[in-house]
Amino acid sequence: MYITQVGAECAPVAKVGGLGDVIHGLSRELTRQGHQVEVILPKYDCLRLELVEDRQRVCEELRVPFYDQWLPCRVESGTLDGIRCCFIDPDSDHGFFRRGRIYGEVDDPGRFAFFSRAVLEFLLKTGRQPDIIHCHDWHTALLSVLRWEVYEALGLDRPRVCHTLHNPAYQGIAGEYPLRAAGLDPARLMTRARLLDQDNPHAVNLLKGAIVYANAVTTVSPRHAWELLHTEQGLGLQETLHIHGHKFHGVLNGIDEDTWSPRTDPHIVHSYGPENLPGKARNKRHLRRRLGLAEAAKPIVAIVSRLDRQKGVELMGHAIHYALGNGCQTVLLGSASEPWIEELFQKIARQTEGNTDCHLALRHDEELSHQIHAGADILVVPSLYEPCGLTQMIAMRYGVVPVVRRVGGLVDSVFDANYADKAFEEVTGFLFDDPTPEGLESALGRAIRLWFHYPEYFRQLRLNGMHTDNSWAEPAQHYLDIFEAIKA
Repeated sequence: MYITQVGAECAPVAKVGGLGDVIHGLSRELTRQGHQVEVILPKYDCLRLELVEDRQRVCEELRVPFYDQWLPCRVESGTLDGIRCCFIDPDSDHGFFRRGRIYGEVDDPGRFAFFSRAVLEFLLKTGRQPDIIHCHDWHTALLSVLRWEVYEALGLDRPRVCHTLHNPAYQGIAGEYPLRAAGLDPARLMTRARLLDQDNPHAVNLLKGAIVYANAVTTVSPRHAWELLHTEQGLGLQETLHIHGHKFHGVLNGIDEDTWSPRTDPHIVHSYGPENLPGKARNKRHLRRRLGLAEAAKPIVAIVSRLDRQKGVELMGHAIHYALGNGCQTVLLGSASEPWIEELFQKIARQTEGNTDCHLALRHDEELSHQIHAGADILVVPSLYEPCGLTQMIAMRYGVVPVVRRVGGLVDSVFDANYADKAFEEVTGFLFDDPTPEGLESALGRAIRLWFHYPEYFRQLRLNGMHTDNSWAEPAQHYLDIFEAIKA
């Protein structure tokens, strides 16, 4: 099958969060299974192009409509970890992708509307006719609309579109200008049945347009699909998702087990696996030395996360104090998304200054992230909502026992040691329901007590997680089944 992946990110060349990991991991797995896969990205000025091999120009004179202009673009291709990638580079005073970052510009709806149109123009002009165009999040949502409203009549009639909702908190809500910029008719499209936002009669909702126009719509876990349909987590999309429910699926993400493997990880000091857990103890000692923690018979409770309100930052703070008060050491790694969150953790850092049982690293640090997973015993993921989550899967791969809230993909990937309806060799962590200090303590307390009082049971939980298959093999097959069902 010929599959074109289109998104704003692809790790490691363009990564802000989990979206980049998903596009990279899924594309690698589909390629590994013998499918023809290419990823199309904007050519940001902040791309890590040194990671791309065999770079070459594949299209010198692509012209893309934008309002009443035709803007010239060049397209380069190369290979990233065995994946064929194309990078669209507009030559324009707008400087769409020359901002020094991927997101966060006031004209993001216009930038990505242009990108969506440029992708289809590139496919048309070069004679590419993929079986599937797989689009991701709101940034590429307009591509589904353009595919059927414009490019079907121009001859790009083979591709079917699958659109994946990674984080519906961001829907691409704007005035009508992205439609005009991309050459679409606002009067035709800004209706309740199409792209009109439910709450604003003067706004277009790009993500809603993708749900309406795509042949298949997915989100990143079965539980989150249910939440989007039946709870306030649908964030205004519930009605549209119910109308188009026949094409809506939840597919749990995987992790790239080549990138995240304690047997081969170049960032950790001692390789190990389920057959060699003493290697994990050596990584724990190294982590303590690196972060200035005392050598002691205590578990390390870790948090590795974006510090964002979605992730439950107040509960993270409570987890640090609770763990310290119950004989543990704590490590946090993450960068804050808002000033008040930065101040929250700076305050905790001041309160714990000089404490050899606590270290807060308020930044992004890829190497340290790997080393924390290799050295920690317990990982806390107290998200208020979590479409899928990858860190709990990574934790299990590294023999860390996750403590997570019972939401989204956390429910689909972590099974409670005390309450899951599964055999003991299949349980992997601890879950809690209420997003409160008491709820968190109900799970974290069980994990800590198990470490101290029943070390053999705790060891078995580690091993259960390490033996769990969270690779992309099964999710990729789910996607292939969806692709086959909608393929022309």
